Amino acid sequence: MTLVVLVTGCSTGGIGFALCNEFARQGCKVYATARDVEKMGEFEYGGIKKLPLDVTSDEAVERTVHHIVEVEGQIDVVVNNAGSFCSGPLIDQSLDDVKRNFDTNTYSVLRTAKAAIPYMAKRRSGVIVNIGSVVGEIATPWNGLYCASKAAVQSISDVLYMECKPFNVKVLHVAPGAVVSNISANGGARFSLPENSLYTAFLPNILQRIYASQASNAMPADVFAQKVVSKALSRRPPLYMSLGGTSRIFAFFKWLPKTWVLFLMWRVYSKKIKT
Repeated sequence: MTLVVLVTGCSTGGIGFALCNEFARQGCKVYATARDVEKMGEFEYGGIKKLPLDVTSDEAVERTVHHIVEVEGQIDVVVNNAGSFCSGPLIDQSLDDVKRNFDTNTYSVLRTAKAAIPYMAKRRSGVIVNIGSVVGEIATPWNGLYCASKAAVQSISDVLYMECKPFNVKVLHVAPGAVVSNISANGGARFSLPENSLYTAFLPNILQRIYASQASNAMPADVFAQKVVSKALSRRPPLYMSLGGTSRIFAFFKWLPKTWVLFLMWRVYSKKIKT
């Protein structure tokens, strides 16, 4: 039986795009979605259909999931990958920024879960894959909103893992480290400090943090996708997996006193950068 997969946030060059290719390579029927379909290029494999989807809209998410079930008769895997970067000092963020970031990164996970899980529960089969981040577990300076929104996603994954057990629906939380994608470039292009910021002297450090996930140790998106899809399609998907550049060091940090780890993170991202 061909599995039907929905992936959110599938713009070319990103993690979602790579996941679509890998699910299709494994023989799945894939629905690739993005707010702007024109930002999705040509996929390498067949069996991938493109749909517009604004994950911040209840109606759009419900309509998309219902459409897939109506056409295919089922929905087997949902990958909540859509996300946005909101860099800068936490107190410099407007409440509109806060709401927008959580709407895209966190509330969207609940929207798709509410829409898809009833169909999965009826068939007593399905997998929800939530893409979080290592910074949802170990926070870093200058990226507070993203850290907070991804921390919430991890809690959502844990609760869904328990509450979906009666219906045989599996939940896999993925915490990427550094993975090659467009998210830093897009976030960096839009970034600026407010004129009255207390943190003007730290601008080089903020920019350093924005592009940290795209350093030389970043895992290629296709390699990341192969490993995630392999676990998602396995007979017993794990609750949690973390991979990508820095993922091992972040895993080690979880065993250390938090005050020490936060001190280290501050030292790394508050040093003066030589020009």
